Order: sequence, then structure tokens, then C-alpha cells
Amino acid sequence: MKRIYTFLLLLVSLSLAAQERMPIWPAGRMPDAQPHQIAAMTDVSKAPGFDPAQYRQPYLEWFPAPEHPNGACMILISGGAYYNTCDMSLIEYWKEELTRLGVQCVSLVYRTPRPQGLPIYQSAWEDGQRAVRLVRNQAEKRGYDPEKIGTVSMSAGSHLALLLATASQTQAYPTVDQIDSVPCHINWAIVNAPAYVTTDGEAGTQATRDGYGTDVALSNVFPFDEKTCPMSLHHGEDDPYSPNGSTLIYRKLREMGIPAELHLYPFRGHGAFGFERAIEFMRQMGYLGRLDEDQKIMDRFPSDQDRTTYWKEDVWPEGKMPNAQDHQCTPYLEWHIPAVRTTDAIQIIYSGGSYTGNDPDGFEVAPARRYLNAKGITVVTMKYRTPRPKGLAKHTTAWQDLQRAVRIVRSKAAEQGLNPDKIGIMGSSAGGHLTLMGVTSSRHRAYWPIDDLDKLPCNVQWGVGIYPAYSLTDGLEAPNKTGGNADSAVLAPEFSFDLDTAPMLLIHGDSDGWAAMNSVKVWEKLRAMGIPAELHTLATRKHCFQEKSAPGTGSYTWLDRIDEFLTEIGQK
Repeated sequence: MKRIYTFLLLLVSLSLAAQERMPIWPAGRMPDAQPHQIAAMTDVSKAPGFDPAQYRQPYLEWFPAPEHPNGACMILISGGAYYNTCDMSLIEYWKEELTRLGVQCVSLVYRTPRPQGLPIYQSAWEDGQRAVRLVRNQAEKRGYDPEKIGTVSMSAGSHLALLLATASQTQAYPTVDQIDSVPCHINWAIVNAPAYVTTDGEAGTQATRDGYGTDVALSNVFPFDEKTCPMSLHHGEDDPYSPNGSTLIYRKLREMGIPAELHLYPFRGHGAFGFERAIEFMRQMGYLGRLDEDQKIMDRFPSDQDRTTYWKEDVWPEGKMPNAQDHQCTPYLEWHIPAVRTTDAIQIIYSGGSYTGNDPDGFEVAPARRYLNAKGITVVTMKYRTPRPKGLAKHTTAWQDLQRAVRIVRSKAAEQGLNPDKIGIMGSSAGGHLTLMGVTSSRHRAYWPIDDLDKLPCNVQWGVGIYPAYSLTDGLEAPNKTGGNADSAVLAPEFSFDLDTAPMLLIHGDSDGWAAMNSVKVWEKLRAMGIPAELHTLATRKHCFQEKSAPGTGSYTWLDRIDEFLTEIGQK
């Protein structure tokens, strides 16, 4: 295994060595030069016979132009704790994927280890600002747009990318020559596992308090100036360089009205994950060219061809429905069992509708049930009571219906060859709020028991919340007044977050009036409780993001996140 790894490193090294290298600084003009620093990837610096004197100058490594250029350029930035630059395999992977998509790629190799007597990032920031100026200056020669320059980065490299993204109007070094009159802002950033972002780790350590605490905040080294660019943030839930740093960055971008995506992954430590989501972000933002025409999701999933067994049943026995009100519809369940099962799990799905109506055959439900049936997953859809009950909280009767529905499904699972302890719930908008009720509050009785069925537990093993509404106190009845960004916007009081609270997948449009912070603050709460959770926000997308969308974007592929999440948490 060691020989294979050494051989792969050699191949990467040879590939990089074959490219065009451009020094960043004029001879003798490098600011804050220190004799202990070098500029070399670790496959070079650790090789036998390495001569540090030959690698004092930071540089840009230009990769061959793409066969079909789209006018974009990406600067690839390695991590290494500001002690080295060690992500050779990531640089190679990013280069291959982006070049294939028509993006000109260039790698930045900045000075390490950390400078003495200066902030740990100072020399790298100087190199980074100068590098962006050089890249912008090369645009006409190399055939890309000088205002389509992005970065993709890892760890300390992501800390550097955040400085480039948020602090371009702050001069990192004194002017050296005419190149320094070229602007050094970037136009977007793909930020993987940014280190040193929260104040409990900004000195250059892991987040010593895991990013938590009322006195832990976003590091003030990031000024978020007027040239701050859109970002796609990617972080593992178990990263010791706390993912709370990424949620704080995302919140700040939302306060500024800057489009952004946030992708958070359960069971993942320090690493770069979900580059496919980054590509979708770039496509959605137009960095890869014009979007294809939107497609309606109902047209993409037109039939129940993968379902072989179906039946419908009432939620309540006649005369036993709690808080029955004449103006409300009659709740029912529909079972959709696939022709070929790949799991004994059951997904319950229902729609939104402001608690004024709900449709088990609409775009929020039917495509998902058909998609999951095609994946071999049994689906139960629910029609819950609407419109809102009189004299009760808006969700009360729907919550009663959901608790009863879970018990019905649990009671009948075994006779269908299904697992009564593999039940998940999923809803959108008001249905997302209902999902949070089911996930966080199953120990809280929604109604007085009416028969032996109510002796069964109504907890679930996972939840899928799609743009949940009414989840924060600044939007209990309407779109979020502060966008969910204010400290005073806290989770709605009806969510108990009891001891049966289950793992969740949350997907939300970044531009949703029922704000994406509904989902982000739920994710933060779940992480604080040690409960696995996954989150994806989608740049520029509003409420009902999935109704129609362009191929190759996150709002088009969102259903795949459900299948992946079920696999990840061991329910499929």
C-alpha cells in the first residue's frame, strides 16, 4: 500500500512539474521575507535532496487550457495548517474536474511555515492578494473573463480564501509595482473545511470549544467588505475546525444579501466533501455558462410505474378523531409499495400549504414518492387535516394526524415485510414544520389515546425537512421578518427536542422568504445535541425551489440527497 501511495504521489508530482510556473514576486521585492519559509508542495519538500534555497519564491502553477473554455478561471489553494501545502491529490482532482468543465485552472503555492512575529496567515495573504492580481492581469492573454475568477480551497487554504473573498479592499502589503494597481477581489469561492474561523481557534489551533459558547464568535480578521463575493461552504459535522464557523460565515453573507450555499455532512471530520455540490453552485450562479431551460419536476416523474401495491386508509376510526371540526378535510394515508424493494425502511411524505391546504398528489409529494419507489423504498403519503383548526395552534390537528399515522405505519410494517423501527417522515414548508414537530417532540402527546394502537410509540428514525416554514420566532405566522439572521430569531417554542429527537436532512433555498436560517438553526441545535444532521442550501433559489429547475443544479438533483442520506445513516 505504501508503494502504491508513493507511486501516486510521484505521478502527481510529475504532472505538476510539467506545468508553467510563474513567480509571484519580482526578485528582491517579496514583502516580509523570512529565511525559514519555503514555497513548495510537500511531495517536493519531503523528497530526497530537496534544497530549500531553490524554493523561497511563492508561485502560480498554470495548468493547460481547457479544450472548450467557458471564460472562467479557478485558483486552487492547498491547506496544511499554514505549516506546509500538502493537498496534492485535491489539487489534481480539482484541476481534472474543472478543466473538463471548461475552466482554466492555476494552483497557488504560498509561503509556509507560519511567519514569525506576524499573524499566522500574513505571508500567505500577501502571496494570495498578489496572485489574484497576476491572475486577473493574465485574463486577456489566456482567454478568460477577468471578472470570472474563483477559488477552491481546503482548511488553512480556505482561511486564506476567506481573506481573499472578504478583505480585498484591505491592502495586505505595500505596493511593489504596477501589478498592484490591478484589483485583487475574487468573484466566488468554494470553501472546504475552513480552519481558524471561530474565536476559539483563530490563533491557529483546532476550535478548543468546538465553536460553541456565547462568547465564541466569527473571527474579526474577516472584514466582509463591499467586494465580498458569493460562496459555497462545505464542512464535516465532526470537524475539530468547527463547522459552526461555516454557519457563522453563511449567516454573515445572508445579512449582506450575498448569494451563498452551505453544505454540512454528518459523520465527516476534517476534509473536502461534496465537490459535486460546488459544481452545481457554479452552474446555478452562471459561472459555467448559461443555464439550461428549467424543467418541471412533475414532468420528470410522471407516473407510478415502479409501484405494484397500493391501498388507502383513514387515519382515525369513525367518531374517534380528536378535535374534529366540520370545516376540515378528512385525513387519510396511501401506501405505495415498490415492485423491487432494496430496503425494509418506510418513508412517510406529505406536502406543505400554510396549514390551509395540502396535496398528496402535488409537486412536493408525488415526484418524491415515485423517485423513492424507483429506488426500492416503500412510501406512505398522508393527507392531514386542513385548513387550520379554529381555537387551536395552526399545526395542532395536523400533528395529531401525524402521530397517529406513524403508529398506524408501525403497526402494519411487519405484516408487509417492513421494519417498524425504520420509519422516516418528510414534509415541505408547513409540512417541514410538521416534520420538525414529529422529529423533535414525539414524547409530547398531541392527543389523548383512543385505543390500543396509541400504546405504540410515535417516534421516527429520521426526518427530511424541505424548506421548513414557521420554525423561528421571527416568522411564526409569515415569512421571516429578519431573515432568521437576528440573535432574537430562535427556534419556535413548540419544538421540544426531546430524547427521541432523530437525525435530519434539511434542504432550503438560500433566497427563500421562509428563510434558510430556519434550517441552519435547526442543524446547529441538532449538532449541539450530538445528533447527526445534513444540510444543503441552494443559492438564489426561493420557496418551492424544486417545482421547476435547470438540469445540473442542486434544485434539480435534490432528491438524490434523500437516498444518500438514508444510506449514510444506515436506514437503507
